[in-house]
Amino acid sequence: MGKITVVGIGPGSPEEMTPKAHKTIEEAQVVVGYTTYISLIEPMLKDKEIIGTGMMQEVDRCKMAVEAAANGRDTVVVSSGDAGIYGMAGLVLELVLQYPVEKRPEFGGTVAGVSAVNAAASVLGAPLMHDFAVISLSDWLTPWELIQKRVRLAGEGDFVIALYNPKSKSRPDYIEVVQKILLDSRKPTTPVGIVTGASREQEKCVISDLAHFTEEEIGMFSIVIIGNSHTYVKDGYMVTPRGYKV
Repeated sequence: MGKITVVGIGPGSPEEMTPKAHKTIEEAQVVVGYTTYISLIEPMLKDKEIIGTGMMQEVDRCKMAVEAAANGRDTVVVSSGDAGIYGMAGLVLELVLQYPVEKRPEFGGTVAGVSAVNAAASVLGAPLMHDFAVISLSDWLTPWELIQKRVRLAGEGDFVIALYNPKSKSRPDYIEVVQKILLDSRKPTTPVGIVTGASREQEKCVISDLAHFTEEEIGMFSIVIIGNSHTYVKDGYMVTPRGYKV
């Protein structure tokens, strides 16, 4: 049997990929991933078999990866950011565990990567210094009613909130619903940071507030970080105090 490993390649910049991720990809015979992510590591893929598919084909892609490993080829599945945060680690592991033990490829684990929320926070300053919740606004796998409940409860709990997949053509108004929900528990002046394409060449960063952030350009490659009741902005930096006396 071969081995299958899930690798987080970071938010986009080769400089933010861990040495372990580099090594694992270099040692693999087969590399599997969403075509956009494959393109980010193309220089590393010489002489390797590549299995790339488009968005919304995650199950088929991971099934092909597990099959390749079961057939004796060491295989890597790549995810952007950290593969264990909205990535492919869970799906790959579930598929591996469906195989009978005697036919099951070795699971090489997950190689952690710098997540998009980490990268976005580093651009904004220090917005995640206290408890925070990460919520995806994609309702492809999670009912929209449940997403709204999670937003409301995180708002009431005064968590800093990081939003993945905040806006798309199919759901352009979800972000405005989130804004309305949070305005019930937070001041309109609450700082909100928007980072698009964190660590990539087209990186953009805007700091706004809860009352006005939906007026900014927000897309699928954006991370939106909404501060808690203590978050403030000074000299262009977004800061959530940890509680130290300074």
